[in-house]
Amino acid sequence: MSSELLWYLSRATGVVSIVLLTVVVVIGMVTAGRRRPHADRATIAAGIHRWLSLGMTVFIATHIITAVAEGYVDISWLSVVVPFTSGYETVWIGFGAIAIDLLVTIIVTSLLRHRISERYWRGIHWASYGLWLFAIIHGFALGTADQPILQGITLACGVVGGLAASWRVAVSHADTDRRQEIKSQEWV
Repeated sequence: MSSELLWYLSRATGVVSIVLLTVVVVIGMVTAGRRRPHADRATIAAGIHRWLSLGMTVFIATHIITAVAEGYVDISWLSVVVPFTSGYETVWIGFGAIAIDLLVTIIVTSLLRHRISERYWRGIHWASYGLWLFAIIHGFALGTADQPILQGITLACGVVGGLAASWRVAVSHADTDRRQEIKSQEWV
């Protein structure tokens, strides 16, 4: 495969990855919130979340493999998982590495979900917000420098994800005031 073809494939899979990641994170927020779907809709939403997560993982893996294999810039396998070790755009590649590390953690704990507590799994899964944010920054800084269409796609993903995160935080619990009241009580 030519270096130019690998470069285009890396860019394309990066764009598809950020779109899929945003969709997966938004579906995750909707299914975890207070106004989550019930009955059959919950099963369908969870299934879509899982399948899109798998597809996103395939696109991200292809993005990484083609970025390393392309060879025009110096991105090593080490810099894929160890942040801030790349010889090329150290900070932005480092943000991508942080996103990958968080993704691996989320995947591993999700695969082990039946063996770990719900509370522990949920706490780890909150890292999805950081994963998404690091991926958005990585994509915006590296993949869209001179491409207005790609900038627009990444910016749209940022806006959609930001709005969904705001909604998720705002509607987390119907009894937030009561929880805060109980939390502030002195226990003897």
